[in-house]
Amino acid sequence: MPGSSESQYIRLEVINGKNLRVPSWRIPAGIYVSINVDLRRRWKLAISVLSSHESVAWGNIVITFFLPVISMEIRASYELGRIPGGGELIGELQMSWDELFDLSFPLVRGVHPSITLKVAVVHYDDQDSALFDSLVDFEIAREIDVGHAQFASCDEQDSLSPECFCRAFSLSSTSHGPALKATPEMIFKTSMPPLLFRDALALRALTWRHYKKSTAADIREAAQLYHELLPLCPKGTYLRSIAAGRNGVNYVINGCNNLPKDASDEGIHLRSVVLELCPLGHQLRPRALIELAHAVAARLDQHGSIDDLDMSIRLGHEAVSLHPEGHASRDFYLNNFACTLASRFRHQGKPSDLDEAISLHEKALRLRPVEHESRLINLGLALVARFNTRNDFDDINRAISLLGEALTSHPPEHPHRDITLNNLALALEIRYNKLYVSEDLNEAIDRCHESLRLKRLGDPEHHRTLLDLSSALCSRFTQTQKNEDVWEAITLCQESLAALSSLHPDRYFTYMRLQKAYLSRYRIIHDPADLALAIENFRLASGYPTKGFPNRI
Repeated sequence: MPGSSESQYIRLEVINGKNLRVPSWRIPAGIYVSINVDLRRRWKLAISVLSSHESVAWGNIVITFFLPVISMEIRASYELGRIPGGGELIGELQMSWDELFDLSFPLVRGVHPSITLKVAVVHYDDQDSALFDSLVDFEIAREIDVGHAQFASCDEQDSLSPECFCRAFSLSSTSHGPALKATPEMIFKTSMPPLLFRDALALRALTWRHYKKSTAADIREAAQLYHELLPLCPKGTYLRSIAAGRNGVNYVINGCNNLPKDASDEGIHLRSVVLELCPLGHQLRPRALIELAHAVAARLDQHGSIDDLDMSIRLGHEAVSLHPEGHASRDFYLNNFACTLASRFRHQGKPSDLDEAISLHEKALRLRPVEHESRLINLGLALVARFNTRNDFDDINRAISLLGEALTSHPPEHPHRDITLNNLALALEIRYNKLYVSEDLNEAIDRCHESLRLKRLGDPEHHRTLLDLSSALCSRFTQTQKNEDVWEAITLCQESLAALSSLHPDRYFTYMRLQKAYLSRYRIIHDPADLALAIENFRLASGYPTKGFPNRI
């Protein structure tokens, strides 16, 4: 070829192939024909998908060197397009050119595979690079094949050998250098398939190891790999078909959904990745929506970003829309969305949010009336909030009844008893502030003290219990004028401030509780310093950016 501008070649057109059974039981993505050129190279015809009748119609053309004797192979591919590996051998022949029409290969699983070719002698310009588009390096292909077989061996033996995985990774990535970013158009036009195959092999290994050992790091890494690989793999390719396997993308999504709630940026990024793996119509999308909403809501509690609250609302609304009337899980998604709306009401004061939250809580409770303690609490708190804005005693009386019913379902050893105690105390104090029944106030203080004793270290609700107890103690100080009550109330508020970040939304409520404590003491003792401190905390609360404008004024 070098030194000449035009040479004689053979033009091959594959018409069809029949009885193309793979020797092993592995399922191929397609079939191709290859022609060996020398010890290191082969020409490869484009792949066609294997039909259910084990018959393939190609219509593909390859132009190769004019050689007196040709070595031809039929191979099973585990990837469509220009595959990275050599594939699995179905049959091979060696013959002269005049025999190339209808070719029958040796017996494979009881049948003789065959292909039909059209042959023509052509002259071709040596300088045209298109001639080399189908040239494949034997060494790279062999390495990829060994890596794939190594992983298959791990799978078939139902064993988990780290050395096996490492060997498979190293062989499947040899000679290809560092991974590159690529567009879908690049994937089957460059050397990217080996890189994708390497990552796909790693992905299968990660999911398999997680299946055996339940390692959280493996399932997180697998989700990230799926997120990067799937957009680059067209439907119908082997790399895409991996996602449909028993340890495929659904397995990874479920594994991530079962991870503990993580409100860190990394945790929320993982939840976002998982949601992107669940496009519209995907059966696991609703659960992915809720898990991301929970993580975002938890970050709101830690850092107070209103953007997190709005995002949580959008996610919850979509999850409900995916569960229309009659759906078995509708009550779960209604309850979650109602809680998010109630949270936005607490931070922004929109009455419509609260009315909708109460309506959704009532619907969820009707759909699932048993094992419903958390829903009793959620509805009770929403009714308390509405009583605070409208003074309808039916709301507060019903709320106390619901919260008391929930407490009877939470005995002393129950992990959520502290929260239920605190919620009931809040409702009792609010009713006291309207009706001035001292029994309500004393019971509220007792419930708060018990709740604090049960709180675990680092509980994100701890500061709210401190504020509720502080408020109840201030109310009792006004009634009994016992200085120890107001001192304890002020100390509790200061402890709450120390526990909250500088932009946490609940700092607003802490400032308001402090001004209440100082103002209640001023009204009894008439110390101007207390009045100044009350005004200062009013000023801090009114200027706090995460609280709605009307309430601040």
